[in-house]
Amino acid sequence: MIDKRLENLATILVRYSVALKKNDLFLISGSHLAAPLIKEVYHQAIKLGAHPYTQIGIDGLAEIYYKHGSEQQLKYVSPLDKYEIEHIDARLSIISPENTRNMTNIDPKKQAISSTAHQQILRIFLERAAKKELRWCVTQYPTHAQAQDAEMSLADYEDFVFDAAHVQAKDPIKYWKTVDNNQEKIRTFLNKTKNLHVIAKETDLHISVSGRKWINCSGKENFPDGEVFTGPIETSAEGQISYSFPGSYSGREVEDIQLTFKKGVVVKATATKGEPFLRAMLAMDSGAKRLGEFAFGTNYGVKNYTKNTLFDEKIGGTIHLAVGSGYPETGSKNKSGLHWDMVCDLRKNGEVYADDELIYKNGYFLNL
Repeated sequence: MIDKRLENLATILVRYSVALKKNDLFLISGSHLAAPLIKEVYHQAIKLGAHPYTQIGIDGLAEIYYKHGSEQQLKYVSPLDKYEIEHIDARLSIISPENTRNMTNIDPKKQAISSTAHQQILRIFLERAAKKELRWCVTQYPTHAQAQDAEMSLADYEDFVFDAAHVQAKDPIKYWKTVDNNQEKIRTFLNKTKNLHVIAKETDLHISVSGRKWINCSGKENFPDGEVFTGPIETSAEGQISYSFPGSYSGREVEDIQLTFKKGVVVKATATKGEPFLRAMLAMDSGAKRLGEFAFGTNYGVKNYTKNTLFDEKIGGTIHLAVGSGYPETGSKNKSGLHWDMVCDLRKNGEVYADDELIYKNGYFLNL
C-alpha cells in the first residue's frame, strides 16, 4: 500500500507544481530509488491524459563519464538532448541519490568542460521556462544517502521532507496557494527596490537590482519551496560575502566559501576545503564569476542545514546568491554553464538595507 504522504506529494507535483494538462509531453527523471514516487506521478499523469515518459538513473554513470571520457566526448552535446529540451511541455526531476559523494575525486576541469559544452541546453531550458513554454519542478525523494548527510535516520528524514512539503495539510494545494499569496507581498515590495546592502559575519556586500523583476517561488519550480529571488545587475556586486554553509555542486562539497566582488566580478575566491574545485568552476566561462541570482529564503519550517541545496536555500532567515547563469524572467542577462547557489545565514546579526533603509534583520522582514 502506498504511503498516503507520497500519494499527496505526487498530487501536488502533478496538479500544482507542473500543472500538468492533457496531451502534455512529460518527462519524469530520478534514480531507481525513487521508483515509488515515479510510479505514482506516472499513474496520475496517465489519468490526466498526459504523455509521460521516464529517465531512470543508475548510480555511478556520471563518475564513469568524467573519469574515462575523452575531451571530445565531454564536449559532445547529444542532438537527442537538444530535441528533448526543445519539445517537452513539462519536466519533473526527482533528487534521489544512492551516494552523494561519488563525484568527490573527479577532475573539476573535466566537469567544467562538459558544463561549458552544455550551456546551449541550459539556455534553451531557461528561455523556454521564462516564456512559460516549459513547466518544470525539482523535488526530493528521501534516500539513505541524504538522510546520512542530514545526520538523521531514514524515517526521521522522511518526516523532515514530508513535513517541509506540508503534504499532510487538510488541503496541501490550498496551503501552497496561501504561501504564494503571502510571498506576493514581499515580491511586490522588493520590485520597488533599486539597491541592496547585506551585512553579516565577514560579509559586507552591495548589489543593484534596479529594474529587475522579483519572482515569487511557492512550489512551482522547486518543491518544497519558499523563496523570493531576482537577477542582480551583472556589473553591480561590490564587497565580500562569506557563505555560512558548505556549497554543494555537481556532487562536490566546498567549505567556508568567501567571495570578493569588484564591478560585479569575483576577484578573490577562497575556501578551507575544495578551493581548487571552486576556482575551476568560477573559471568555466566569462559569466561564471558574476551573480545570476539573489534570493531570500522564506520557508521557516526548514530550520536546519542538511547538505541539500533544495532545502538549505529555502531556510527561513537566509539568503542565497548564485554565481553563474541568471533566469531570463528576472531580466538577468548573465549567461554561463554554471549556476551554483550558495547560502548565507542572516538569523544572527544579519541585516539587509534597501536603498539605505533597514528592511530585514536577524532573518525577518521588518514591517511586512
